[in-house]
Amino acid sequence: MVNSLSLCGGGCYICVPLLAGSISEMLREMRIAHSKGADMVEFRLDHLTEFEPQADIPILLQEKQLPAIITCRPVWEGGKYNGDDDDRISALALAAELGADFVDIEMQKASELISALQKPSRAKVIVSHHNFDCTPSSEELGCLVSKMQSTGADIIKVVTTARSITDVIHVFQVLGRSQAPTIALAMGQQGLISRLLTPKFGGFLTFGSMASGRESAPGQPTIEELQDIYRLPRVGRETEVFGIIGQLVGYSKSPLIHNRFFQEIGYDGLYVPFLVHNFKVFFGAFHPLNFTGFSISIPYKEVALECCDEVESFAKAIGAVNTVVRRRSDGKFIGYNTDCEAAVGAIEDGLGGVNDGVSPLFNKLVVVIGAGGAAKAIAFGAKQRGAHPLIANRHYDRAQKLAEAVGGTAITLDQLYELQPSPGSVLANTTPIGMFPNENETPMPKSVLKHYSLVFDVVYTPKVTRLLTEAEELGLCVVSGFEMFIRQAIEQFSLFVAKPVPKQQLREVMLNVM
Repeated sequence: MVNSLSLCGGGCYICVPLLAGSISEMLREMRIAHSKGADMVEFRLDHLTEFEPQADIPILLQEKQLPAIITCRPVWEGGKYNGDDDDRISALALAAELGADFVDIEMQKASELISALQKPSRAKVIVSHHNFDCTPSSEELGCLVSKMQSTGADIIKVVTTARSITDVIHVFQVLGRSQAPTIALAMGQQGLISRLLTPKFGGFLTFGSMASGRESAPGQPTIEELQDIYRLPRVGRETEVFGIIGQLVGYSKSPLIHNRFFQEIGYDGLYVPFLVHNFKVFFGAFHPLNFTGFSISIPYKEVALECCDEVESFAKAIGAVNTVVRRRSDGKFIGYNTDCEAAVGAIEDGLGGVNDGVSPLFNKLVVVIGAGGAAKAIAFGAKQRGAHPLIANRHYDRAQKLAEAVGGTAITLDQLYELQPSPGSVLANTTPIGMFPNENETPMPKSVLKHYSLVFDVVYTPKVTRLLTEAEELGLCVVSGFEMFIRQAIEQFSLFVAKPVPKQQLREVMLNVM
């Protein structure tokens, strides 16, 4: 029963769909889901290879250790059942009669099932609708929900397909307007945040798969991810939302890190990945939701600066922000840059550290590959320390623009490969070349690395890239982007929570979880 469930902070349950092909395997999966902390399970009868309702349903219900949804999804609604609909409805009615907690029925067949149920019925009826093509407008979804409520549903379930992350806003609006308990989710990677943030917006439940590859819908996280990374049982309506904005956020470790930080200091925050393909559209659409802060990733560190209400002077001078925080006093978004000090400080330490106030970068050539936000931060910081920045980029005009901004020099990549820099020079890669899953790639041939004393790579997945491996083989000093990631993440987190944080304690957290 619902009353026996352990609610997430916002009144939301975690449900694990069971997709096994046999009753025995389905029960085995249920026991595993129970051990993993699931609040309920969904028995997907349509996945059973040989299904005998009169024999199988009593076994499932007698053996269940958790509240259960009984679903037999037809092919025409994205499931696997291809038999007679009357038989399917009879099976669901039998499940309700035998003590199922919930039965799920598609909106088109809801009246038939509800009419077939014995009154009063212990089972709650979930009336569902799935759109595998798109996410309709808020107005269209509102009309759909009204029709679904009119069927006599106890719970409404609306699942759409997100073509853009902004589609998720329509899903959140369904949760805010529905008069009945509601499950509203968006499928696909663009819809992931609908599954992670549903406790905050009042969703009845979210689904977590048994394991990667065992999803009942595209974009479904695993139950371990929901609990261990996103700490969903602790998320409620008052939870502050943070996240990373970028195009490669699926590989980011930031959600793991920042959510552990929140746990470490007892802060009610949730950090999620925002897969964004148009920064300005996203920022404008999500502005009214009052999310608290964002990490800005490739390729948006420059355009993010344009969208801020105010930009901290240091970040403005660099021309890029990697951190945006909503100021609590007036709701304005303030842009910061924690990349510069993190990267340049890591390079300085790799060279032996600052000595009597003089940076080891003083009067050294610092060759920067790339011309984006991270390149700007490193070039600006190096210039501040008295170094000579040299910018190399595949688009020479961008390299020239950055070089002019920092008082450096610009060259093409072909010129870089022919360059013979002075002894003690530093090479810094700020491009994503070599990032997982393309670990075999490198921005520089090994044969030209010998001219440098230190090689830095902003990429931190993997921690040791091919570029760094080859530099080490030549006996050079190397600095991983992981060290930069640690430093900038801790400074960023302090800005997020608007107070000093225990830096050494958080550094140890990062080292333990990575």
